[in-house]
Amino acid sequence: MTSKRRLFVTTALPYANGPFHIGHIMEYIQADTWVRFQRMQGHEVHFVGADDAHGAPIMIAAEKAGKSPQQFVADIAAGRPQYLDGFHIRFDNWHSTDGAENHQLAQDIYRALRKKGLIFTREIEQFYDPVKGMFLPDRYIKGHCPKCGAADQYGDACEVCGAVYSPTELKNPYSVLSGATPELRKSEHYFFQLSSERCADFLRDWTQACNERGVPHLQPEMLNKVREWFATDENGHGGLADWDISRDAPYFGIEIPDAPGKYFYVWLDAPIGYLASLKNHFDKGQAATHWHVPSRTAQTYDQFVADPAVEQIHFIGKDIVYFHTLFWPAMLHFSGRKTPSLVNVHGFVTVGGEKMSKSRGTGISPLKYLDIGLNPEWLRYYLAAKLNARVEDVDFTPEDFVSRVNSDLIGKYVNIASRAAKFISQYFDGQLRYSGASAELTERAQALADDVASALESREYARAVREIMAHADRINGAFDAAQPWLLAKDESRRSELQDACSRALAGFWTLSVLLAPVLPALTSRVARELFGLDRDFAWSDAAVLPGRVAPYQHLMQRIDPKQLDRLFESDAVPAAPPQPAAAPAPESQEATISIDDFAKVDLRIARILHAETVEGSTKLLRLTLDVGETDDNGQPRTRNVFSGIRSAYRPEDLIGRFTVMVANLAPRKMKFGLSEGMVLAASAADEKAQPGLYLLEPHSGAQPGMRVR
Repeated sequence: MTSKRRLFVTTALPYANGPFHIGHIMEYIQADTWVRFQRMQGHEVHFVGADDAHGAPIMIAAEKAGKSPQQFVADIAAGRPQYLDGFHIRFDNWHSTDGAENHQLAQDIYRALRKKGLIFTREIEQFYDPVKGMFLPDRYIKGHCPKCGAADQYGDACEVCGAVYSPTELKNPYSVLSGATPELRKSEHYFFQLSSERCADFLRDWTQACNERGVPHLQPEMLNKVREWFATDENGHGGLADWDISRDAPYFGIEIPDAPGKYFYVWLDAPIGYLASLKNHFDKGQAATHWHVPSRTAQTYDQFVADPAVEQIHFIGKDIVYFHTLFWPAMLHFSGRKTPSLVNVHGFVTVGGEKMSKSRGTGISPLKYLDIGLNPEWLRYYLAAKLNARVEDVDFTPEDFVSRVNSDLIGKYVNIASRAAKFISQYFDGQLRYSGASAELTERAQALADDVASALESREYARAVREIMAHADRINGAFDAAQPWLLAKDESRRSELQDACSRALAGFWTLSVLLAPVLPALTSRVARELFGLDRDFAWSDAAVLPGRVAPYQHLMQRIDPKQLDRLFESDAVPAAPPQPAAAPAPESQEATISIDDFAKVDLRIARILHAETVEGSTKLLRLTLDVGETDDNGQPRTRNVFSGIRSAYRPEDLIGRFTVMVANLAPRKMKFGLSEGMVLAASAADEKAQPGLYLLEPHSGAQPGMRVR
């Protein structure tokens, strides 16, 4: 029996400006599976999460919604349980980085770093929006790429040519918030001296070291990546750079001590939110009495984090490695705190090899998955069957999903119980009995459990599932070879029938124990309803031979591919583009439509952030529109629309104005680029006799994204 471990486990904190996407759910399932495996072995686990609540995007989104940032975050947080409960993800505590604990801890850590001489100030120059009265983050500035000239590119990187640059290099820059031309202004910023020799020396050692169990802190791919960040060229350029940790008011965040008008950059206080949620958990008095924690004397948060035996485990995506492998361990170490034991990095979820994106129509909505009645454990199993310890993307294909669930989970695993239990119930009143050397069964089960435990511990879930299903094949093969349907017809061979079915069900018991971290709800039913336990399975049950079985009850159905089709159906019904009338009289009307027809057209308020003429066209203007949307990373997303209103409007006169657009019009590929909607304008029926175009404008007070009903 291994010694009891003390584990503090986290997933990356989701940004609190929108619901969970499938990438969140994959990460939570990966971590939850690992945590459940540890709990089944009797280890002490504290699995905590929180909403990442601070930053300019939250502040701006709250303003658009007419709410305070605190209320906006609270409303987002209120929707979290339906996802977590729906996919059987069991955090011990869920908190917010705007909680009092995080304010205190962030300021304490900052003071400790300042005392170590690792904080300094420097004046920097950055873009300022004179209309909004605030300095602009890079993603809130757009313009023409300084390398290839592509229009409507963000202030940090070009999505067309891939160039990386600073916002001040953009041509014709404009603010995504107001459309105004930003001004360069100076401001004093606070920096964490990551480039110092002591930080660099510590991080070189830490990134290459192993934890208390002899496991490297980082995966090999991540270690290679981190080494690139330390590298310098022959002129000494490159290497670790100092980290800008401050932002100017207005900003929703935690104030920097003794620095009026200055706030911590969200990425400083976000990982501290791990500790804050843990502290909140302990302060509630739940940490020592929670259902899965072994009985022990109640401890405080300070006592727990001071214990050198505590392992701090993080599960994160590959897009936030820089923060978790450099800034975070350096902050912890130089503020006198324990550094992470493991940083487990995973890839993205892709569909057909492409990164999932709701804005591109390739996303899977976790809530829609649940709402249309798809079993959450189908997805848990499918992800486990594809996840490993490497930093690889997980590709979701509907055909593979259906095949793995129907063939493996139902056809191999559940099939064992449905086939064998009916004979035991019909002929032996539920009594299991094993002829011959039953020790062979327990030894084989223990060997399999040890192999699967090793795979789960190292997050090689796909290998664990392969071993489990290979054993299911062996069980089914032995059952078929025994031909119990023939044995049942011969009363003189009933002992053989009982033995064959008992062995199959003992194998099913073992498989259920090993699958419990992946399929917690299903295996809980198996333990309680089929085998009569008054508890869920423990890992030590794997090599136990069950003595009785209840009459079989249906456990899980197969996937109907039609159900999966609904998952990928668009919820928006694209409106057909209006067709020009032949030559109607001014007072004539189009054919009558129903209210349902009108409801299909999604009309939204849009702000024109930027407008420009289109080279090669005498009629079109290219409009950049704010429709109140964000992309999959929570950043503001704009629409690109080509509109034939050049004869009526000068581009510079349109910037900042509001209008109405058809938001669910199918995107149209033109030779000038992709048009993602249509703005509405009025004109006479006979434009030659009565020329003029009049852009529709809403009443004062309307905001981007509001729906026109």
